[in-house]
Parts: sequence; structure tokens; C-alpha cells
Amino acid sequence: MPGCGKSSIGRRLAARWNLPFLDADAEIERAAGIPIGEIFARYGEAHFREGERRVIARLLRGEGGPVVLATGGGAWADPRTRAAVRESGALSVWLKCRLPVLLRRVAGREHRPMFRNADPREVLERLMAERHPSYAEAELIVTCSDESPEVTTRRVAEAVLAHRPPARLRVDLARGGYDVLIGEGLLRRAGAEMAQSLPGRRAVIVSDAQVAQRHLPALREGLADGGFAVLAEVLVPPGEASKSLAEYGRVAEAILAARPDRQTVLIALGGGVVGDLAGFVAATVLRGLPFVQCPTTLLAQVDSSVGGKTGINTAQGKNLLGAFHQPKLVLADTATLATLPPRELRAGWAEVAKHGLLQGPLWEWCEAQGPAAMRGEAAALAHAVLESCRLKAAIVAEDEFETRPEGGRALLNLGHTFGHALEAECGYSGALLHGEAVALGLGLAAELSARLGLCGQELPGRVREHLREVGLPARIAALDRRFSAERLIARMKADKKAREGAMRFVLLRGPGEAFTESGVEEAAVRALLLEEGCEA
Repeated sequence: MPGCGKSSIGRRLAARWNLPFLDADAEIERAAGIPIGEIFARYGEAHFREGERRVIARLLRGEGGPVVLATGGGAWADPRTRAAVRESGALSVWLKCRLPVLLRRVAGREHRPMFRNADPREVLERLMAERHPSYAEAELIVTCSDESPEVTTRRVAEAVLAHRPPARLRVDLARGGYDVLIGEGLLRRAGAEMAQSLPGRRAVIVSDAQVAQRHLPALREGLADGGFAVLAEVLVPPGEASKSLAEYGRVAEAILAARPDRQTVLIALGGGVVGDLAGFVAATVLRGLPFVQCPTTLLAQVDSSVGGKTGINTAQGKNLLGAFHQPKLVLADTATLATLPPRELRAGWAEVAKHGLLQGPLWEWCEAQGPAAMRGEAAALAHAVLESCRLKAAIVAEDEFETRPEGGRALLNLGHTFGHALEAECGYSGALLHGEAVALGLGLAAELSARLGLCGQELPGRVREHLREVGLPARIAALDRRFSAERLIARMKADKKAREGAMRFVLLRGPGEAFTESGVEEAAVRALLLEEGCEA
């Protein structure tokens, strides 16, 4: 914006890094031989923007190596110029200033064409409304205040050097696809990223009270920067119990009361519970709303946010009401993982371990790096999210609706037949988290595989040792609760993955060698549960 300090900060950055500094406006005047104001007066803005785009593209193609380039305030608002900057590989930085700061800085600039015979406040407010949504698409946003240019220059330099662009994975589907972005600071970029893949600019947000307190302000700011209007914010109680018919109805009614249309995007901000519930609401309200996942837990980032499975629980079992409804975008902001309670972080690791067992080499990485990840080491967590999403994206692309009779997407249920039954028996009260149930299920699936002679006898011990090492429950007997083997078997027979009343398991021949099996004898499952400490 006028007054943000593009040229002064740009010159200082260039001097700091011993690079050439270029000012796009000065280069345009040099090329045209007349001042910018005269170009506007003679030929109009459309002619100027076309020339501006060509000049900027030429400067970015320069053979002399890196430069610091300050563009005119209107340049980045042109989509072709933004595309040229992206294609060049340049790092774009928005110096973002609040209106009072800009007003003080533009005082006395009445000679500039845009301020001539005009109220500076009205001009700046109009430009902000017009330009901020496009400015938000810059790769890096640095908020500036009334500090000295030297301080701003230092902060911009530090931000540039620390910048790590998000990883981007594509989920390719027969009817289109979507991107999964993984990196820090994505909530504050939500509006900019959504603007590139969604036609509308109205949104509703579904979150839970705990997540909203920590992360909703960043999401609000990101949406506002991208030009999105938030019609409603609907909060649900934390925990698995919110995946219920009652909460589904309440959330749907609250969203309908906001008068959405079919381009209104529903944003799920939270963990797997919020994502599953909000996704099911999105699948059914107005027969389908566009949907964006903003997962804030490890479990949601590595698993539930990708793939389009949505649903709620009933008294009969987990996720028995639901729909396949793919998101338009997934923004996995890994910075949110630093705010997770240790138990939630550990619960998410169960899905990472599952992906490791499915993929093979990732399992060895899990065994080596799991403890570091559970200590909160950012690099290990980011790698876990990236590789888990890479695996899941590939599987979902091959079998979006889980229709392959063997293998395919059904493999992602490794540990879940046992785990869902344990969760249901606990009444979704929070006494046993989904990830904890999956961890128990992984150990049981490995043990069942070994008893059936499918894998080496050492694999169950290896799986359970890793689970213990990262702080997850490894055996049913370790829980402060007694389970009935018969009730668990009845739950597994009612599971949505069952076939004609027969339990269906994902079993292992070894890490990287998983397959589905419906022919396991009930007696073998019962014997295993009894030896694990269940009652008859």
C-alpha cells in the first residue's frame, strides 16, 4: 500500500545482502521516457498495467542473479503479474500496515495522482478493500508498525531467511482433485490459498471451544486478508461425543440460519471430530457445500482430514452415518501441533505408526524418530505429516470410495476393526481416545497375524514396544476398564467394514505387506481377546 515503505525497506534489504535494488516504477518510467502519471493520463490504466507486467517479467528474468525488487502497489493486484512472479520463482513479501500507520505516512503526498483532490482515508480504505485479497496471496506477510525502517528491515530479513514454503501434495481424483498444504503459518494464509481454488468469498466456520480459543483469531485474520466474509462461527463441545445426531442437527440449523448459498465454503477448524462432523454437515446442507479442512491435531493432519470420509457415530457404532465428501483444500498448519496436550499428540502418532506399517520404510523411520516427535521436535512431526499424507493421497486416488474388494483404501483400516469396537464400548466418553484405540488395534492386528502364521512371531512385540516407547497403550489389560470379548466381537460384526456378518480385518505379513481378510475364525479372535485380559 502507499506508505508501507516498499522502496525504503527494499533499498535497505539490498544493501544488507549486497544485492542490486530495482524499483519497478522507476524502471517503467525509464522504459517509457515519461512519468507514470503522464502514462496514466495519456493511455489509461489498462495500457499502464500491461506495460508494468512486461517490465516486471523482464526484470525477474534478468541474467545478473538475485535482486530486490519493489513493485508498484497496483502491480500485484493484476493476476497476470502475480502469475509472472510465481513462475519466476521469486519470493513475494507483503509489507502489511494498518490504516492509521498509512495515514500518517501518506500525509503531504497530495501531489500523487491517487491523492489529488481526494480524502486520503477514503482512498486508502478503497485500495485496501480492492487490493488486500490479492496482497494476501504473497508467500510471506510481514506486519509493519510505526517502528524505524531499520527495525522493519531487520524483521523482514529474518522472516525471509526463516521462510520455508509449505509442502504441497495433490490428491488426484477422477472428478478433479485438491491440494494438501503442509507447513507453518497456513491458518494466516487461509484466505489467500482458498481464493485460488474456490469461486465464492463467503464462509462459515465449525470448530470446538478449545481449538477456537487458540487458533480462530489467526484463521479470522487470514480469511479477512483474503477477502472472505464469515457468515457464522459454530462451536461444538470438544470430544468424540460431538459426533452425534444431536450435534449434527444443531450445527446444520445454525449454518442454515446464516443463509448460505452453494458457493459458501464450510471450514472445519479442529481435530478429527470437528472434521468428520463438519464434513458430514457440508455433504448434506443444500445437498453439498464446498468444504475446507484446517486440521489442528496430529491425528487429523496425518489421517482424517485427507480422503473425504465424513460421518457421525450412533449407539450402534462409530461412523455409521456419513458420506464421502472430498474437501476442496486441506491446510495442515504444523505450528498448531505445538499447542497440543501430550496425550493428544501421542494419540495422533497411532495413525502415523499405522501408515508406517502399511508403507514399510516409514515404519523403520517411526521406530527411530517416534520418541523425538513425541518430544515435540518440529522437523520430525512435519516429516510424519508429509509422509502420511503422501501415502494416504496415493491410496485415496486409486480407491476413492473404498470399492475395491481387496486392498485399496480398506487397508487404511489397519487396527480399526478392534479399535472402533473398543471405542464404542467406552461410549465415546473420552476415556479412550480414538488414537489410543487404534494403537491397541495395531497391537491386536499384529498379534492375530502372527497367530495365523502370516508374519514373524517377533512383529507383535516390535509393534507393541514402539507403542509403549511413544507413550501409547499397547495392551487392553493396561486400561483401567474390563471388556467383554463377546460384546467386542458383536461390535466388530456390526462394523461398517464387515461383510455379511463376518468380521473383516486388515492383517500383516510384515511392514509394507498388509491385506484385507474376511475369513478369520471367530474362535481365533475370541481366544486372542481372552488372553488379552477380556472377560468371556
